[in-house]
Order: sequence, then C-alpha cells, then structure tokens
Amino acid sequence: MGAPKTLAEVLAALPEEERIILTLSYLRQMTTPEIASLLGVPEKSVEAVITSGKARLKSELGI
Repeated sequence: MGAPKTLAEVLAALPEEERIILTLSYLRQMTTPEIASLLGVPEKSVEAVITSGKARLKSELGI
C-alpha cells in the first residue's frame, strides 16, 4: 500500500472538468445553478459531475 494521498494531490489528479466543478462547489461554495450558468452547461451535468467526483474523492482518499 502506498503513502496516503492528500486532498490536494487527489484534486490535482482529477480530470479538469471534475476538478473545476468540485472546486467551485466545495471550495468556492457556489450552488449548482451558479456553476451551470458560469460554465454554460446544464444543471443536471453539474450534478452528475459532483456526484461522480465526490465518489472518486472518497475512493481515492479511502473514506
């Protein structure tokens, strides 16, 4: 088993779209409609990326 990863390392390794949306959602505390409007994408797309990204973070961090 490798060394534990930090949140910053895991975020940096995410695909760009996931990293941007998760950063806006969790670190900038933007709402789904705000993120969708900013990026010009449907709210459902933002919700899907947040859901899959959160699962990926949990898996990578072992929580």
